[in-house]
Amino acid sequence: MNRPIIGITMGDAAGVGPEIILKSLKDAQVYTVCRPFVIGDAKILERADGFVNTGLRVRSIASTAEAGFEAGTVDCLDLNLVPADLPIGQVSAEAGHAAFSYLKKAIELANAGEIDAICTAPLNKEALHKGGHIYPGHTEILADLTGTQDFAMMLSAPKLKVIHVTTHVGIIDAVRMIEPERVYKVLRMAHETLQKAGYAAPKIAVCGINPHAGENGLFGYGEEEEKVVPAVKRAQEEGIQAVGPLPADTLFFRATRGDFDIVVAMYHDQGHGPIKVLGLEAGVNITVGLPIIRTSVDHGTAFDIAGKGIADEMSLKEALRQAIELAPKREQ
Repeated sequence: MNRPIIGITMGDAAGVGPEIILKSLKDAQVYTVCRPFVIGDAKILERADGFVNTGLRVRSIASTAEAGFEAGTVDCLDLNLVPADLPIGQVSAEAGHAAFSYLKKAIELANAGEIDAICTAPLNKEALHKGGHIYPGHTEILADLTGTQDFAMMLSAPKLKVIHVTTHVGIIDAVRMIEPERVYKVLRMAHETLQKAGYAAPKIAVCGINPHAGENGLFGYGEEEEKVVPAVKRAQEEGIQAVGPLPADTLFFRATRGDFDIVVAMYHDQGHGPIKVLGLEAGVNITVGLPIIRTSVDHGTAFDIAGKGIADEMSLKEALRQAIELAPKREQ
């Protein structure tokens, strides 16, 4: 049986990442379907086990070749970047720089063929910036360090998949950035991603920008006709089953009912809101368009509950499951 090698980045060491990683890897079943290891700081994982009491052994390794991939032991590629007494639940430049470094290392390993996919625990954007890395988030770091021009954020929950035309920008900037070429490229990425996942002819719905998708010019200044309609028509001419622009206030209900396989959202909150209403523990963030596979939890660092041992690991386990499904097959 093929078991892909999954590199799990620890995220912000002051957040819940270390805790949910340990909780997820306590499940021995994970090791029957993949070969996971952590890229982070071993001492922080050991400290986190004091909060969650998994009884797992944390083993510091210096290279992927040293990993044993055995249930009961968490192999950690130990970058040793933060102090053992790093304050929990607080924004820290040290933790922000470390989170960036864990991800950078994971990308290097993926590019070298040492791992088959990356699964990321959450980082904190303020800490990331304080650490000297001015990126909106994981997605943009991955795109920059892999030299990827066309990429998109896809969120996946059991009853809903959403892909975004724009993400971490203000609403005024988002409307400006929405252009027919970008909408078309995101439509194509949605179509190709779902085809690879086994959908023969994915049904794609495209959100409008304004309330009621503009309602024939009643709302907005013709943004739908200018920015969205040409992209949908172009996709349709290529045989892609795309419809829209449709009013977002009813579209997501229709998608969860099964009318569509994926929704193209125009901006961050338009797509994130419906996914998160379905449950933070169920959502997974997938970056599409990259040369490497990357999945992630769809929640933040949860500083308010970090160190309490109560963080839910289900989103990370689902992210691992999807990384395994998407990872290329290799001989063992």
